[in-house]
Amino acid sequence: MRRVRAAVTQEPGAGFTLRDVDLDDPRTREVLVRMTAVGICHTDLGMRNTWPRRLTPMVFGHEGAGRVEAVGAEVTGLAAGDHVCLTFASCGVCEECAAGHPAYCHAAQALNLSGGREDGTTALSLDGAPLHGAFFGQSSFATHAVVHERGVVKVPSDLPAAVAAPLGCGGQTGAGTVLNRLRPEPGSSLVVLGAGGVGLSALMAAVAVGCDPVVAVDPVASRRALATGLGAKAALAPGNGLVAALRDLTGGGAHHVVETTGRPEMARRAVGMLRPRGGLALLGLGGEVTFDVMGLLAQGVRVHGVIEGDSDPGRFLPELIGLHRRGLFPLDRLVTTFPFEDIGPAVAAMEDGSVVKPVLTFT
Repeated sequence: MRRVRAAVTQEPGAGFTLRDVDLDDPRTREVLVRMTAVGICHTDLGMRNTWPRRLTPMVFGHEGAGRVEAVGAEVTGLAAGDHVCLTFASCGVCEECAAGHPAYCHAAQALNLSGGREDGTTALSLDGAPLHGAFFGQSSFATHAVVHERGVVKVPSDLPAAVAAPLGCGGQTGAGTVLNRLRPEPGSSLVVLGAGGVGLSALMAAVAVGCDPVVAVDPVASRRALATGLGAKAALAPGNGLVAALRDLTGGGAHHVVETTGRPEMARRAVGMLRPRGGLALLGLGGEVTFDVMGLLAQGVRVHGVIEGDSDPGRFLPELIGLHRRGLFPLDRLVTTFPFEDIGPAVAAMEDGSVVKPVLTFT
């Protein structure tokens, strides 16, 4: 057991308070990682606000990157000193994991969103009492985390930690939706609704594989400018006439629309942006959406629900790193770094739209 520093949420909706907590040594299939960076994702904030009271106090964070300090006795392929990216947890043996789709693991709820390990235990404690964690298998709003080996991906030692961290969720969610699920042909049109970290990751992937045109929609002017700088042919504000403008830009409707906002009204409008047999990918966390079924049938629209980019991280994250090295996935252009101690200001900057992807760094 060791003493570590963590951002603790005491109750649903509460802020992040830095506390000294205790962290167990890794079990036989677990890895102890000293964090060097962790991204802040809208999922951290949304889940914090709706998290069950019975599972508090809680440590969130699920875009960690760092260096391995120790490995359990049965861990293979990882060693102390390795540079790693952390990602979601999966069992590795169910039908979906075996088929290369661990984002849909049958044990996903227990492994990622139960406040602890699958057996109900937690590696964290606060003042001698259990402290809930294992958020997305990691709870990386902390100086250290104990993570199952399946949630740890080795990365090159010269990859900046502030780039490695967002790969584990936001980067692979946006890019994976394009590359793993939609798989657009070169020259096909793609619209991204929401130019945050996930939306811009989708946009960069679409540009990388030759989609044309790629169009972004976002209310924030600075994000629209960033989208065009990353290769979008146009970036529009979500006002009146949006659907008509997008249909005109895409020559009668987009082949693909990636919806990242989680807003039901945007998902409904997205259907009108598509050409016949177009594909709509829903990524944003949101409530119920009502579609006109006859409209979907008549147009042959395909609706995809996508989690974590339908990614197998051990295979896909090295592919994204390869694209980054070739200048085709410049994730660093989305990142603004903050010291871990400034988690409050980093969250505020994300919420007010002044920062796309805040990444906390550790000294």
